[in-house]
Amino acid sequence: MAKNTPADVENTEAYDPLNCTHTALRVASRQLTQLYDDALAPAGVTSGQALVVARIDEMGGAPGGTGPSLQALAKRLSIQISALTHALRPLVRDGLVEVVVDASDRRVKRAVLTEQGLKQTRQMYLLWRALNERIDAVLGEGTTEQLRGLANLVAAPGFAETVLSEGRLG
Repeated sequence: MAKNTPADVENTEAYDPLNCTHTALRVASRQLTQLYDDALAPAGVTSGQALVVARIDEMGGAPGGTGPSLQALAKRLSIQISALTHALRPLVRDGLVEVVVDASDRRVKRAVLTEQGLKQTRQMYLLWRALNERIDAVLGEGTTEQLRGLANLVAAPGFAETVLSEGRLG
C-alpha cells in the first residue's frame, strides 16, 4: 500500500458528514430511539427492551407458553447470546421476563414473559403503534415503507459482503 505524502494529505477533501450514509443513519437512529424511548416510558420499557419483549411474545413466550430458547431469541434479534443475556437482566430484575430451564433439555434456557411482562408488553404495543402512526403522518404516505425497506436491505444477510466485493444486490 502506498504511503500518503504531505501533499496527498493537504489535497484530501474534507469529510462531509452531510453526505455520509453512516452518519445520516446514526443521527436518524439516535433521534428515533429517543422518540420511541420517550413514547414507551409509560409502559416501563425502553425501545431496545420493547424489541426483546415483542420477540419473546411473538415466539410463544406469553405466560404459560414454552417461550423461545435464548439461542433462537438471539438469532431472531441478530445479536450475540452475551448481548441478549445482558439485555434480559433488567427485564428479569423488573419482573417482566423469566428465564427458565427447558423441561426436556436442561442445557437449554428459555425466555417467558410474566403476567406483568405481558401486561406491560400489551401497553407498549399501543404506545408503539401510536408513535408509528404519528411518524407515518409526518413523513407522508409510503415514505415509512420505503425507509423500512431500505433499512431492511442494508440489514440483510450478505449486504456487507456485497459491498466489500463491489457487487450489486438484486
